[in-house]
This record gives sequence, structure tokens and C-alpha cells, in this order.
Amino acid sequence: MRSTIELALVLALAACGAESPAVPIAPSATRETPVVTTSATAPPPTAASTAAPAGSSASAVLPGPPAARDSTASAPLPPARPATLSLSSGRGEPGDAELAAGDDAFERGDLAAADKSYAAARSRGSKGGAAVGLARVRIARQNVALDYASAKGNTSILAAARDLAHVAKETPGFGAAFVELGRAQLLLGDAPAAIDSMKRGTTLLPDEPEAHSQLGVAWLATGHADEAVRELSRAAELDLGSAARHGNLGTALLMTGRTKEAIVQYELRARIDDGDPRAHSDLGTALLATNDLDRALSELRRATALEPTRATFHSNLGYALQQAGQPDRAIAEYREALRLDAGLASAWINLATILARNPKTRAEARAALARAAAASPDDPRVRANLEELNSLEKGVSVGVGPDAGS
Repeated sequence: MRSTIELALVLALAACGAESPAVPIAPSATRETPVVTTSATAPPPTAASTAAPAGSSASAVLPGPPAARDSTASAPLPPARPATLSLSSGRGEPGDAELAAGDDAFERGDLAAADKSYAAARSRGSKGGAAVGLARVRIARQNVALDYASAKGNTSILAAARDLAHVAKETPGFGAAFVELGRAQLLLGDAPAAIDSMKRGTTLLPDEPEAHSQLGVAWLATGHADEAVRELSRAAELDLGSAARHGNLGTALLMTGRTKEAIVQYELRARIDDGDPRAHSDLGTALLATNDLDRALSELRRATALEPTRATFHSNLGYALQQAGQPDRAIAEYREALRLDAGLASAWINLATILARNPKTRAEARAALARAAAASPDDPRVRANLEELNSLEKGVSVGVGPDAGS
């Protein structure tokens, strides 16, 4: 079971490039940005099937990745390391074999077998390792999203955290106990405590990528993106073959404005796991930030072909098409996004920016902005675009610039 918290792009990306003077209403780039699923966390923002833009065929052909995706394309990468921290002492102590079996089962996602093995390790005399393993399974069985503060008040995870804290206190040299405790504290929303636990874990396990990855997540949860980049960089260095670790580092780099470096990491992620639609979506949205529209479109189309039912993928592809001067196709993607998720405010806003171009469709643009306001009442983009629409209807342009989103 991949127990790392993985960053997923769900941040609203700043609009890439200004609209033409004739259409001051700026589109909103959304992307799936950082959320934890199993190796780092952060706040949210938000991407189509080759379900066809207006005038195109409905049959989806997966476009291949761009030929120049990444300059290291010929360099072989090692296999990814396990995301499950080893609980065995490695010294043949009582219960070590059972702990190793439990770790292997947990990595495979077989919680029942993992629980059985960890319980067997406890009966063989293992205390700390078995307790950590059992707590690990208990947390996983809650089936909560592996996002920061996603399990606030969860009694089972609170109990598991208490067990982990006891093990950490009794065996202060057991690095895995501190990392697992920090993971639980992140889920419970206690980022400062998680940072303390993770720091201890990385000190005890300096060559363990998962320890550095989890500390990076904790830093992101408290708004320390530079510190997160440092830890996530170390995790990626230690685990070069892990798509998730490169993706997490890319997200952290993007949050600090290091877009070109982020693209390199996203390219590696997409190369390692070419069948992951989110890898292509994240790469495509990062490429949008550099106005590399051809590559961005290729990546976003591949994401939507791989997962045609994700509304945000359609919205992001629509945004790229809009930036590329293909409004009809952009409208088709926005409408598909809204068919899949009528509450996706960014798609309503972006649809309105195109409809506002034509006086005949400005009433529909206003209705789209009303839907956006209903979906996201506090979104400042709605008010700004409504003001611009009012000006357009009066025949006056106030020249609103690109909107950074929320």
C-alpha cells in the first residue's frame, strides 16, 4: 500500500498570458495541484477526453508523449523503492520475519495479511515494531483521504497516534515510529507536532526517502515551501525511480515559482509512469505557465484520453485551447467539464470569458458567472469578471488583466 502522501496538482494556476485587448475578461487556469494521497500535501486549486471538441471526431487516440519531453530520456532509472518503512531490525530478532512479511503485505495493500503478520510478530515478542505495524494498519483501514487534516477528530487514528507516541517514547532510536507518528499527526491536522516527529525520523533514517518525503509534506502543510523543496529533493535523489517523488518535488518547485525546474521533475514522473493521467495533466499545466502551448496541449490531451471522466482535465484542456486561439474547441471542453461536474467554478468562469466576446452570447456569459458564484461564493474572480462584463455591455473596456485564481 502506497502510504506516502502524494501531492496532486489542484491549485488554481495563474492565468498564463493576457487576453487580447478585445476580450479583457481573463480566463482562469485551474489545475489539480497539491493534495496528499501518499507522499506530500498542500492547498488546493484545479483539468478531457478527446471527447471531442467541436467539429472533431469522438474517437480517442492517445497521443504519444512529445519527443523532446526530457533530456534524460535515455538514462535508465532504478526501480522505485518501497513506500512502506521497514519495521524489522534486520538482526534476526524475535518477530523480525513476521514484521518483514507484514511490511510486504502492507506495501501490496493487503491489510488483512499485514495485520495478521504484525499480530504474529507481537506474539513472537516484538513490541515496538509490532505496535507500529498494527497502528499503521489501523490508520489505513479508516480509508480517509491522505490529505493534511483529513482525519481531524477520527477516534481510531487518534488512538493509533497515542500508540505510536508511546513506542517513540519507549524506543527513541526507532526512526519508523517517528515517521509513522508524524504521518498520523498530519492526518489529524497537527502540523507542528508532525514536523517535530518527522525531523526526528529523518535524523534517525537519513537515507530513507519516505522519511524525507513526509517531512516535506509537513513543511508544506505549514507554508514552508522552500524547506519542503529541500526535503522532497532529497527524497527524489534517494528514490530516482519513483514517479510520485518526482511529482511531489515538481509541485513544491512550482509553488515556489521555479517552474522550469518543476517541469523537469514532471517530465521524469510522466516518463516513469506514462499511463498516469495526472502526471500528464500536471506537466501540461506547468508547461502552460511557460506558454509552451504545443507541448501543453499534447500533455493535457493525453491526460484526458487516459481519464476522460475527470472534469478538471477537460477544464484545463479548454483553457489551453483558449490560450491557443481555438475558442470553439475550448467551449466544447468547458461544456464537457461542466457535464461531468456542474459545480466546477473555474470551468464556468472560463466559459464566460469566451462567451463574453460575442454580444449575442453575453447573457449566457452572465448566466455562467452566476453558476460560478453559486458554486464558489467567495471566489474573487467571479466579481472581477462580472464587473468586466458590465463594462463590455456598456461599450467600455476597463482592461482587467489575467486572473490568478484561488
